[in-house]
Amino acid sequence: MASDAPEIAADTVSNSGGAADRYATAMLGLGDDLRPTDPGATDRIAADLDRLWALYRDDAGFRAFVTDPRFGAVEQRRAAFAVIERAGIGQEVRNLVGVLIANRRLSMLPAVAEAFGAALAARRGQQVAHVTTAAPLSETQSAALVARLTESGFSGVRLAAQVDPAILGGLIVRIGSRLYDNSIKSKLQRLQYAMKGAA
Repeated sequence: MASDAPEIAADTVSNSGGAADRYATAMLGLGDDLRPTDPGATDRIAADLDRLWALYRDDAGFRAFVTDPRFGAVEQRRAAFAVIERAGIGQEVRNLVGVLIANRRLSMLPAVAEAFGAALAARRGQQVAHVTTAAPLSETQSAALVARLTESGFSGVRLAAQVDPAILGGLIVRIGSRLYDNSIKSKLQRLQYAMKGAA
């Protein structure tokens, strides 16, 4: 697998954020390299990474597998490739997963997918809204949120959603320098502070 994407395999950055950006940049470069013979390559890679990210977000078993360091490379490869094949994900993202496994970095898969989405959005002049919810958003909820953000003056909005049950309900949205925290956890904290102040 590594021979299919040497620029990805060569990454030796220890910082996971920096490494995720490097893998994402390499995937964008791969899309650019394929463009002369396959104009839709970047869009296909983006769609495949979105699909894999959605699997990670929505499937607790797959999420636990990806983040469990106890599995060896052979087990990771067999299980991850079975999921990829079932989901109909293309060769480029399959190669990426193979490289992550070879480098013992499969747990970085969600960070790489998010970094790729953010880099592609920036290239296309879109704004990424980082959304945290207690449960996964449905397609209808995602579309409604994008519409609401567009009404609020943001253009070309692309959602990067993550689930955090600790917020209890509601949502947290970070877009650009703005943060909107409408989580139940924050509301309860504000109520606690108000009650302490009233005592």
